[in-house]
Amino acid sequence: MKKSLLVLLFGFFFTTSNGQADYVITNGRIVDGTGNGWYRADVAIQQNKIIGVGKGLATKYPAATIIDAKNKIVSPGFIDVHAHIEESVFKKPTAENYIYDGVTSVVTGNCGSGADDIAAFLKSIDSTKTSINVATLAGHNTIRRLGMGLENRKATADEMKKMEALMSKAMKDGAVGLSTGLIYLPGMYSPTEEIVALSKIAAASGGVYATHMRNEGNRVHEAIDEALTIGREAKIPVQISHFKVTGKNNWGRSTETLGMVEEARKQGFDVTIDQYPYTASSTNLAVRLPDWALEGGLDSLRVKMKDPSIRKKILDGMRASQKKDKQKDYSFAVVAWYGPDTTMSGKSITQINIEKGGRKNFLSEANLILDMLAKANAQMIYHTMNEKDLVYFMKYPFNMPAADAGISDGKGMPHPRGFGTNSRVLARYVREQKVIGLEEAIRRMTSLPATKFNLKDRGLIMEGKYADILIFDESTIQDKSVYENPHQYTVGMEYVFVNGKLVIKDGQHNGTRSGVALRNIQ
Repeated sequence: MKKSLLVLLFGFFFTTSNGQADYVITNGRIVDGTGNGWYRADVAIQQNKIIGVGKGLATKYPAATIIDAKNKIVSPGFIDVHAHIEESVFKKPTAENYIYDGVTSVVTGNCGSGADDIAAFLKSIDSTKTSINVATLAGHNTIRRLGMGLENRKATADEMKKMEALMSKAMKDGAVGLSTGLIYLPGMYSPTEEIVALSKIAAASGGVYATHMRNEGNRVHEAIDEALTIGREAKIPVQISHFKVTGKNNWGRSTETLGMVEEARKQGFDVTIDQYPYTASSTNLAVRLPDWALEGGLDSLRVKMKDPSIRKKILDGMRASQKKDKQKDYSFAVVAWYGPDTTMSGKSITQINIEKGGRKNFLSEANLILDMLAKANAQMIYHTMNEKDLVYFMKYPFNMPAADAGISDGKGMPHPRGFGTNSRVLARYVREQKVIGLEEAIRRMTSLPATKFNLKDRGLIMEGKYADILIFDESTIQDKSVYENPHQYTVGMEYVFVNGKLVIKDGQHNGTRSGVALRNIQ
């Protein structure tokens, strides 16, 4: 309230430019990203920056293009801290699925999978010209692969030096931190001390440690403990990716797992989480296999499976995992995309098995998975979570919405989170269920991720900040993407500015590509 009065009374003091504004947004309700209540003010934009927030700016800048917000919400552009766009951004740089959902900046390179060469990647972002701003993490799996391949062992001293050099170069080249994907090759074989050593290098340059933990189900407590240990030993802020508890036998453990994060913060440790607002996850098909079977990659697996005794051992491992998760079959596992047979998209492993004449039992379904992997990996959707746990996590104030997605190419039956994560939070959990308030939700989508990932001058409606700005009606914004029909964009984003340029005007993407690479600069 105090801030609102200051803006109303002294609005002109928030303007410092003596030049002309390109745009002035009038008649809006400003939700500035701080978490404070909305207030009424104009916003003036010159080139790529906000040059004024206050009253009477249309009069102060008479030559500016006026955009009448018509009492709608004016907020900072949303920042998605968990993206996977390394390849897809160059195929579709207009990034419609993100832009229509209000996302103006992403942090990619998550789950341990980043670009091999950070400098070259960020340079390509700038030369390609994208509709969104792009920052990247250095991927641990990428660094380990470059340093020592896909082997299941500890790194030698020389290999460790090579990985440390790669990590150091990545930070100098602009990475915002280190990510791990500890259920994927080859990170699954890494000891904790290896990750600590690389995290120390990231910390020295002001980076963050973002982790897809080793386990989000039966051993989630141990996985969280490892993430916190890495943070403490490396003295680095921690971001736990797509925070969840999976498997029916783990439903209800949200109080335990989030309690660990809360206790760490009480002790003065900087740990935060992100979450997509859905009860299904999405990753590849190969994660259903035992870790040891994946050593050397899929080509090596295909050779191993030709040996009947090894194939049986893999199947035994898959059965043991299913029993721990209390899953009788693979009906929870739905194919999103499988190159060799696109007719599988949208169908569960159980359904595909029956259609192919297989017996209705675990062994037949598990063999189908191995037969599929013999040809190619598949992108999957796994329905393994509980709504009550999801809502419990969403109430946590240091939790950021994040889509965990790439840029849509229109193929297959991908997870809806790639189209409607932010709008689903605003529509379902703010407007309909009132789990959190509007201003709080926008804080988590803007200033919280900007601060966490050191994205300078982003995430706030404030003089001097970059003009990544949204105008939308909080009463009508709506996600449209659903599992059965995922390729549908969010509706309700009426205007989207990226670095002061209109990318969405009157609800339509106009093709503008004003995004830039966001580099960690110390």
